[in-house]
Amino acid sequence: MRISAEELLIQVLDPESFQSWDQAPIDVDPGPKYAADLERARAKSGVDESVVTGVGTVRGRRVAVIACEFAFLAGSIGVAAAERIVSAVERATAENLPLLASPTSGGTRMQEGTIAFVQMVKIAAAVAVHKAAHLPYLVYLRDPTTGGVFASWGSLGHITVAEPGALIGFLGPRVYESLYGTKFPEGVQTSENLYHNGVIDAVVPVTRLRLLVDRVLCVLTDPPAPEPAPYDSVVEVPDVPAWQSVMLSRRADRPGIRQLLEYAATKQVPLSGTGQGETDNTILLSLARFRGFPCVLLGQDRSGQSAENTMGPAALREARRGMRLAEELHLPLVLVIDTLGASLSKEAEERGLAPEIARCIADLVMLKTPTISVILGQGTGGGALALLPADRVLSAQNGWLAPLPPEGASAIVHRDVTHAPEMAAAQGIRSSDLLRDGVIDVIIPEHPDAADEPVEFSERVGAALAHELASLTVLSDSDRQAARMARYRNLGTIP
Repeated sequence: MRISAEELLIQVLDPESFQSWDQAPIDVDPGPKYAADLERARAKSGVDESVVTGVGTVRGRRVAVIACEFAFLAGSIGVAAAERIVSAVERATAENLPLLASPTSGGTRMQEGTIAFVQMVKIAAAVAVHKAAHLPYLVYLRDPTTGGVFASWGSLGHITVAEPGALIGFLGPRVYESLYGTKFPEGVQTSENLYHNGVIDAVVPVTRLRLLVDRVLCVLTDPPAPEPAPYDSVVEVPDVPAWQSVMLSRRADRPGIRQLLEYAATKQVPLSGTGQGETDNTILLSLARFRGFPCVLLGQDRSGQSAENTMGPAALREARRGMRLAEELHLPLVLVIDTLGASLSKEAEERGLAPEIARCIADLVMLKTPTISVILGQGTGGGALALLPADRVLSAQNGWLAPLPPEGASAIVHRDVTHAPEMAAAQGIRSSDLLRDGVIDVIIPEHPDAADEPVEFSERVGAALAHELASLTVLSDSDRQAARMARYRNLGTIP
């Protein structure tokens, strides 16, 4: 059974909170046959067009909603439906409301032809204006969503999730078979496959959609917390050899970004993939709050890395998606560095690893939103550098940053790996060295090793992040960017 627009509203919104925004559909001057089709569609579906729009609340927060009704001519979008959608998007923008769109549609209404087809541009333009106002745009794809609807406003969400088992695709399988005389491959145009391939963020049953929307709105729209308790950003760290930090950072039980979310985040909404057909399990992307301060969190996930599986171009493109999200939603960006290094492979080279590192660095330098980087563990090579540039850079006591792992540096200089400890000391890779050289601003202590106190250490990182988020968000964008540019312009120069 397909989910109707009415059922969607019942499942997501607070009881009796929905208020319709719909006016009578505009007259598209249908001929007799199309007029009869429209009349039958109204009788069958109980609605006057293929979309229902309005506003309701989710646990008291006002949310604009656009929901397709598949029972009305397969949810197809013609001129009247498009006008209703655009009017709703524009009203949501004017009233400063987050917007939940839930398409289920066969695409363009064939009875209206090309003029209906180009309505997708009008809808996409209205959504782009809404997002440019830094207002959340959430998409829930229902079974089925195909054609121009999927290729326009169905694919522009900051967060996009889909109904389990839903048919989601550009060209519907029936049309494909009619055009090409063969069936479309099984299992491709499904919500689960699109999630697996990084096109959408999650597969969510409608019964859990309300919970997801509530969590998203909690991060994105609830006011920030009061000023956090002061955090001691000046700490004494023991003068231990750099090689000791390298060894401790490689402990399998060292807490990483997942433990940071588990123990220190007050809210989180995991996201997945680039949204463009790529995903990489060496990186994690999430919306989160730390002690009530919202952010987009992205970082390298040590649990997804191994010597055989290191950070590739897809991970960097997913990172750049997180950067765009932060800027579009006007949220601070928190970056976590914890990497063995970028992938060294034929595939990585051919898919643009080095250019993606360069684009990440350039994007971060120019990003308009507050940024914080945290060196949580290993900081090896270009994979680490890609997430480093920020307004404030923090490091765990045993975190480190180097152009290569010390063994690699030893192989270049000494033609063996036995001099790795010596190279680690000589290159100034320790947190204390990085603080001295102005690469980082704060050292987060470990007592004496994060792996021995994962909860306490993660909470300490969360407290430091909350303090830095509170400090950065009071600055103007122009002042913050100017300071960031000056920081990297003067790095390493002699005063």
